[in-house]
Amino acid sequence: MKNGHSRYARSGVDLDAADSAKLRMRDAARSTHGPEVLEGLGGFGGLFSLSPLSMPDPVLVSSIDGVGTKLKVAFALNRHASVGADLVAHCVNDILVCGARPLFFLDYLALGAMDADQAVEVVQGVAAGCREAGCALIGGETAAMPGFYASGEYDLAGCIVGIVERRRLISGGAIAAGDAVIGFPSLGLHTNGYSLARHVLGEDQLERFEPELGSTLGAELLQPHRNYTPAILPLLEAGLVTGMAHITGGGMLDNLPRVVRGDLQVVLDAATWDILPIFRLIHQRGAVTWAEMARVFNLGIGYVAFCRPHDVQALLDLASSHGGRVIGSVRTLRGSRQRVVLKGLA
Repeated sequence: MKNGHSRYARSGVDLDAADSAKLRMRDAARSTHGPEVLEGLGGFGGLFSLSPLSMPDPVLVSSIDGVGTKLKVAFALNRHASVGADLVAHCVNDILVCGARPLFFLDYLALGAMDADQAVEVVQGVAAGCREAGCALIGGETAAMPGFYASGEYDLAGCIVGIVERRRLISGGAIAAGDAVIGFPSLGLHTNGYSLARHVLGEDQLERFEPELGSTLGAELLQPHRNYTPAILPLLEAGLVTGMAHITGGGMLDNLPRVVRGDLQVVLDAATWDILPIFRLIHQRGAVTWAEMARVFNLGIGYVAFCRPHDVQALLDLASSHGGRVIGSVRTLRGSRQRVVLKGLA
Protein backbone atom coordinates (compact mmCIF):
# COMPACT_ATOMS: atom_id res chain seq x y z
CA MET A 1 0.00 0.00 0.00
CA LYS A 2 1.31 3.46 -0.92
CA ASN A 3 1.68 5.63 2.15
CA GLY A 4 -0.28 8.38 0.46
CA HIS A 5 -3.34 6.12 0.71
CA SER A 6 -2.63 4.74 4.18
CA ARG A 7 -4.35 5.81 7.37
CA TYR A 8 -0.93 6.51 8.93
CA ALA A 9 -0.02 8.93 6.14
CA ARG A 10 -3.38 10.67 6.47
CA SER A 11 -2.67 11.07 10.19
CA GLY A 12 0.51 12.97 9.29
CA VAL A 13 3.26 10.32 9.23
CA ASP A 14 4.40 9.45 5.70
CA LEU A 15 6.66 6.39 5.95
CA ASP A 16 7.63 6.52 2.27
CA ALA A 17 8.88 10.10 2.65
CA ALA A 18 10.72 9.10 5.82
CA ASP A 19 12.42 6.16 4.10
CA SER A 20 13.47 8.36 1.19
CA ALA A 21 14.93 10.96 3.54
CA LYS A 22 16.81 8.34 5.56
CA LEU A 23 18.49 6.95 2.46
CA ARG A 24 19.80 10.44 1.62
CA MET A 25 20.82 11.03 5.23
CA ARG A 26 22.78 7.77 5.19
CA ASP A 27 25.00 9.13 2.41
CA ALA A 28 25.69 12.27 4.44
CA ALA A 29 26.55 10.21 7.53
CA ARG A 30 28.87 7.85 5.64
CA SER A 31 30.87 10.83 4.38
CA THR A 32 32.08 11.25 7.98
CA HIS A 33 33.12 7.63 8.60
CA GLY A 34 36.66 6.34 9.02
CA PRO A 35 37.95 2.82 9.69
CA GLU A 36 36.89 3.04 13.36
CA VAL A 37 33.21 2.92 12.36
CA LEU A 38 32.06 -0.69 11.98
CA GLU A 39 29.44 -0.58 9.25
CA GLY A 40 26.89 -3.23 8.41
CA LEU A 41 26.64 -4.43 12.00
CA GLY A 42 24.20 -3.71 14.82
CA GLY A 43 21.32 -2.20 12.86
CA PHE A 44 19.85 -0.60 15.99
CA GLY A 45 23.08 1.00 17.21
CA GLY A 46 26.23 2.58 15.85
CA LEU A 47 29.52 0.76 16.44
CA PHE A 48 32.86 2.50 16.93
CA SER A 49 36.14 0.70 17.65
CA LEU A 50 38.61 2.27 20.08
CA SER A 51 41.42 -0.18 19.33
CA PRO A 52 43.01 1.88 16.49
CA LEU A 53 43.56 4.75 18.95
CA SER A 54 46.07 2.82 21.07
CA MET A 55 45.69 5.02 24.15
CA PRO A 56 47.17 3.59 27.38
CA ASP A 57 44.59 5.13 29.74
CA PRO A 58 41.69 6.58 27.72
CA VAL A 59 38.82 8.55 29.24
CA LEU A 60 35.57 9.00 27.31
CA VAL A 61 33.98 12.44 27.54
CA SER A 62 30.35 13.00 26.53
CA SER A 63 27.97 15.90 26.17
CA ILE A 64 24.47 16.54 24.84
CA ASP A 65 22.88 19.78 23.71
CA GLY A 66 20.46 21.46 21.34
CA VAL A 67 20.25 24.57 19.15
CA GLY A 68 17.46 26.27 21.10
CA THR A 69 15.24 28.94 19.61
CA LYS A 70 17.80 29.85 16.98
CA LEU A 71 15.74 27.29 15.07
CA LYS A 72 12.90 29.82 14.87
CA VAL A 73 15.16 32.03 12.74
CA ALA A 74 15.99 29.07 10.50
CA PHE A 75 12.26 28.32 10.08
CA ALA A 76 11.46 31.92 9.17
CA LEU A 77 14.26 32.13 6.59
CA ASN A 78 13.90 28.51 5.38
CA ARG A 79 17.66 27.97 5.92
CA HIS A 80 18.42 24.74 7.73
CA ALA A 81 21.93 23.46 6.98
CA SER A 82 23.75 25.90 9.25
CA VAL A 83 21.90 24.90 12.42
CA GLY A 84 23.08 21.30 12.00
CA ALA A 85 26.69 22.46 11.94
CA ASP A 86 25.97 24.76 14.91
CA LEU A 87 24.81 21.78 16.94
CA VAL A 88 28.02 19.85 16.32
CA ALA A 89 30.26 22.84 17.06
CA HIS A 90 28.49 23.50 20.37
CA CYS A 91 28.97 19.90 21.51
CA VAL A 92 32.57 19.73 20.26
CA ASN A 93 33.48 22.86 22.23
CA ASP A 94 31.88 21.48 25.39
CA ILE A 95 34.11 18.40 25.46
CA LEU A 96 37.13 20.38 24.24
CA VAL A 97 37.04 22.13 27.63
CA CYS A 98 38.19 18.80 29.13
CA GLY A 99 40.95 18.44 26.54
CA ALA A 100 39.00 15.81 24.59
CA ARG A 101 38.81 15.39 20.84
CA PRO A 102 35.56 14.12 19.35
CA LEU A 103 35.06 10.53 18.24
CA PHE A 104 31.43 10.24 17.18
CA PHE A 105 28.14 12.10 17.17
CA LEU A 106 24.44 11.16 17.20
CA ASP A 107 21.62 13.52 16.30
CA TYR A 108 17.92 13.68 17.16
CA LEU A 109 15.57 15.41 14.72
CA ALA A 110 11.86 15.62 15.54
CA LEU A 111 9.56 17.18 12.94
CA GLY A 112 5.95 18.22 12.81
CA ALA A 113 5.61 16.44 9.46
CA MET A 114 8.13 14.65 7.29
CA ASP A 115 9.48 17.22 4.87
CA ALA A 116 12.22 15.09 3.33
CA ASP A 117 14.17 17.95 1.73
CA GLN A 118 14.16 19.95 4.97
CA ALA A 119 15.20 16.97 7.08
CA VAL A 120 18.01 16.02 4.71
CA GLU A 121 19.29 19.61 4.67
CA VAL A 122 19.46 19.62 8.46
CA VAL A 123 21.31 16.29 8.64
CA GLN A 124 23.66 17.29 5.82
CA GLY A 125 24.55 20.30 8.00
CA VAL A 126 25.22 17.97 10.93
CA ALA A 127 27.47 15.85 8.69
CA ALA A 128 29.34 18.95 7.50
CA GLY A 129 29.95 19.93 11.12
CA CYS A 130 31.21 16.42 11.88
CA ARG A 131 33.59 16.47 8.93
CA GLU A 132 34.99 19.81 10.07
CA ALA A 133 35.42 18.46 13.61
CA GLY A 134 36.93 15.16 12.46
CA CYS A 135 34.28 12.98 14.06
CA ALA A 136 31.86 10.37 12.73
CA LEU A 137 28.12 10.85 12.47
CA ILE A 138 27.41 7.33 13.63
CA GLY A 139 23.63 7.35 14.03
CA GLY A 140 20.59 9.23 15.15
CA GLU A 141 16.83 9.41 15.19
CA THR A 142 14.41 11.18 12.86
CA ALA A 143 10.85 11.29 14.18
CA ALA A 144 7.72 12.71 12.55
CA MET A 145 5.45 13.98 15.34
CA PRO A 146 2.40 15.68 13.80
CA GLY A 147 0.34 17.56 16.34
CA PHE A 148 3.35 17.95 18.63
CA TYR A 149 5.37 20.31 16.42
CA ALA A 150 3.81 22.75 13.96
CA SER A 151 4.10 21.96 10.27
CA GLY A 152 7.46 23.14 8.96
CA GLU A 153 9.03 23.21 12.43
CA TYR A 154 11.32 20.77 14.20
CA ASP A 155 13.59 20.32 17.18
CA LEU A 156 17.23 19.31 16.92
CA ALA A 157 19.56 17.89 19.56
CA GLY A 158 22.78 15.91 19.54
CA CYS A 159 25.08 13.80 21.68
CA ILE A 160 28.85 13.68 21.29
CA VAL A 161 31.44 11.26 22.65
CA GLY A 162 35.12 12.18 22.69
CA ILE A 163 38.32 10.85 24.19
CA VAL A 164 41.37 12.09 26.08
CA GLU A 165 44.23 10.38 27.88
CA ARG A 166 43.73 10.61 31.63
CA ARG A 167 47.07 12.40 32.12
CA ARG A 168 45.95 15.06 29.64
CA LEU A 169 42.56 15.77 31.22
CA ILE A 170 41.88 19.46 31.81
CA SER A 171 39.58 20.09 34.78
CA GLY A 172 40.35 23.69 35.73
CA GLY A 173 41.80 22.53 39.04
CA ALA A 174 45.21 23.84 37.97
CA ILE A 175 43.97 27.43 37.57
CA ALA A 176 45.72 29.66 40.12
CA ALA A 177 45.88 33.29 41.18
CA GLY A 178 47.99 35.23 38.68
CA ASP A 179 46.91 33.19 35.67
CA ALA A 180 46.07 35.11 32.52
CA VAL A 181 42.71 34.79 30.77
CA ILE A 182 42.87 34.41 27.00
CA GLY A 183 39.68 35.05 25.05
CA PHE A 184 38.78 33.79 21.57
CA PRO A 185 36.21 35.73 19.54
CA SER A 186 32.75 34.48 18.70
CA LEU A 187 31.03 35.01 15.36
CA GLY A 188 27.76 36.15 16.93
CA LEU A 189 25.20 34.81 19.37
CA HIS A 190 26.29 31.24 18.57
CA THR A 191 23.37 29.19 19.98
CA ASN A 192 22.38 31.09 23.12
CA GLY A 193 20.13 33.98 24.06
CA TYR A 194 17.84 33.79 21.03
CA SER A 195 14.63 34.03 23.04
CA LEU A 196 15.70 37.44 24.31
CA ALA A 197 17.14 38.54 20.95
CA ARG A 198 13.97 37.59 19.07
CA HIS A 199 11.80 39.30 21.67
CA VAL A 200 13.81 42.52 21.48
CA LEU A 201 14.52 42.71 17.75
CA GLY A 202 11.23 41.35 16.39
CA GLU A 203 10.75 38.15 14.43
CA ASP A 204 9.08 40.07 11.60
CA GLN A 205 12.24 42.11 10.94
CA LEU A 206 14.59 39.32 9.84
CA GLU A 207 14.76 40.43 6.20
CA ARG A 208 15.51 44.05 7.11
CA PHE A 209 18.99 45.35 6.32
CA GLU A 210 20.64 46.76 9.43
CA PRO A 211 23.40 49.32 8.70
CA GLU A 212 24.98 48.68 12.10
CA LEU A 213 25.42 45.02 11.17
CA GLY A 214 26.26 45.39 7.49
CA SER A 215 23.73 42.64 6.75
CA THR A 216 20.13 41.67 7.28
CA LEU A 217 19.12 40.87 10.84
CA GLY A 218 18.34 37.27 9.86
CA ALA A 219 21.76 36.72 8.30
CA GLU A 220 23.42 38.02 11.45
CA LEU A 221 21.32 35.84 13.73
CA LEU A 222 22.29 32.76 11.68
CA GLN A 223 26.02 33.42 12.05
CA PRO A 224 27.59 30.02 12.82
CA HIS A 225 28.62 28.70 16.19
CA ARG A 226 32.40 28.62 15.94
CA ASN A 227 34.31 25.37 16.41
CA TYR A 228 37.35 26.26 18.55
CA THR A 229 39.27 23.01 18.08
CA PRO A 230 41.78 24.40 15.53
CA ALA A 231 42.59 27.25 17.91
CA ILE A 232 42.87 25.17 21.06
CA LEU A 233 44.55 21.89 20.08
CA PRO A 234 48.00 23.49 19.53
CA LEU A 235 47.78 25.04 23.01
CA LEU A 236 46.97 21.66 24.55
CA GLU A 237 49.76 19.92 22.68
CA ALA A 238 52.19 22.56 23.96
CA GLY A 239 50.96 22.07 27.55
CA LEU A 240 50.18 25.76 28.02
CA VAL A 241 46.60 25.58 29.34
CA THR A 242 45.54 25.38 33.00
CA GLY A 243 41.80 25.47 32.31
CA MET A 244 39.17 26.38 29.73
CA ALA A 245 35.54 27.43 29.43
CA HIS A 246 33.02 27.44 26.60
CA ILE A 247 30.97 30.64 26.85
CA THR A 248 27.42 29.51 26.22
CA GLY A 249 24.13 30.25 28.01
CA GLY A 250 24.90 32.26 31.13
CA GLY A 251 27.72 34.20 29.47
CA MET A 252 31.00 34.87 31.26
CA LEU A 253 29.33 35.33 34.61
CA ASP A 254 27.91 31.81 34.88
CA ASN A 255 30.34 29.76 32.79
CA LEU A 256 33.71 30.76 34.22
CA PRO A 257 32.82 29.69 37.79
CA ARG A 258 32.14 26.19 36.44
CA VAL A 259 35.90 25.69 35.98
CA VAL A 260 37.46 28.19 38.40
CA ARG A 261 37.47 27.07 42.04
CA GLY A 262 35.57 29.03 44.67
CA ASP A 263 38.46 30.85 46.34
CA LEU A 264 39.45 32.57 43.09
CA GLN A 265 38.02 35.54 41.23
CA VAL A 266 38.26 36.24 37.50
CA VAL A 267 38.64 39.90 36.53
CA LEU A 268 37.86 40.72 32.90
CA ASP A 269 38.17 43.95 30.92
CA ALA A 270 35.60 44.20 28.13
CA ALA A 271 37.62 47.02 26.56
CA THR A 272 40.18 44.40 25.46
CA TRP A 273 37.88 42.82 22.87
CA ASP A 274 35.29 43.89 20.31
CA ILE A 275 31.72 43.65 21.56
CA LEU A 276 30.00 42.72 18.34
CA PRO A 277 27.44 45.14 16.86
CA ILE A 278 24.59 42.63 17.29
CA PHE A 279 25.04 42.76 21.07
CA ARG A 280 25.03 46.58 21.11
CA LEU A 281 21.88 46.52 18.97
CA ILE A 282 20.11 44.22 21.46
CA HIS A 283 21.32 46.36 24.37
CA GLN A 284 20.08 49.60 22.80
CA ARG A 285 16.77 48.52 21.24
CA GLY A 286 15.70 46.39 24.14
CA ALA A 287 17.02 48.67 26.88
CA VAL A 288 18.69 45.53 28.27
CA THR A 289 21.21 46.39 30.97
CA TRP A 290 24.81 45.35 30.45
CA ALA A 291 24.55 43.32 33.65
CA GLU A 292 21.80 41.22 32.09
CA MET A 293 23.55 41.12 28.70
CA ALA A 294 26.60 39.60 30.42
CA ARG A 295 24.47 36.82 31.95
CA VAL A 296 22.74 35.91 28.69
CA PHE A 297 25.22 36.41 25.83
CA ASN A 298 28.87 35.72 25.04
CA LEU A 299 29.33 39.43 24.11
CA GLY A 300 31.92 38.54 21.46
CA ILE A 301 34.05 36.00 23.36
CA GLY A 302 33.00 32.40 22.73
CA TYR A 303 35.81 30.48 24.40
CA VAL A 304 38.32 31.17 27.17
CA ALA A 305 41.65 29.55 28.09
CA PHE A 306 43.70 30.14 31.24
CA CYS A 307 47.49 30.00 31.40
CA ARG A 308 50.42 30.83 33.67
CA PRO A 309 51.70 34.41 33.32
CA HIS A 310 55.10 33.23 32.04
CA ASP A 311 53.35 31.25 29.27
CA VAL A 312 51.30 34.14 27.90
CA GLN A 313 53.62 35.05 25.04
CA ALA A 314 54.10 31.45 23.95
CA LEU A 315 50.34 30.95 23.99
CA LEU A 316 49.67 34.13 22.05
CA ASP A 317 52.25 33.13 19.44
CA LEU A 318 50.05 30.09 18.78
CA ALA A 319 46.65 31.70 19.34
CA SER A 320 46.85 35.17 17.81
CA SER A 321 46.05 33.92 14.30
CA HIS A 322 42.76 32.64 15.75
CA GLY A 323 42.02 35.98 17.43
CA GLY A 324 43.25 34.98 20.89
CA ARG A 325 44.06 37.87 23.22
CA VAL A 326 44.53 38.59 26.90
CA ILE A 327 41.21 39.74 28.35
CA GLY A 328 41.79 39.46 32.09
CA SER A 329 43.45 37.71 35.00
CA VAL A 330 42.76 35.51 38.01
CA ARG A 331 43.21 36.66 41.60
CA THR A 332 42.41 35.45 45.09
CA LEU A 333 38.84 36.21 46.11
CA ARG A 334 38.76 38.95 48.76
CA GLY A 335 35.90 40.93 50.24
CA SER A 336 33.46 40.90 47.35
CA ARG A 337 31.89 37.52 46.72
CA GLN A 338 31.67 38.15 42.98
CA ARG A 339 33.29 35.20 41.24
CA VAL A 340 33.58 37.13 37.97
CA VAL A 341 34.15 40.88 37.73
CA LEU A 342 33.50 42.32 34.28
CA LYS A 343 34.80 45.85 33.74
CA GLY A 344 34.68 48.18 30.76
CA LEU A 345 31.12 47.52 29.56
CA ALA A 346 29.70 50.67 28.05
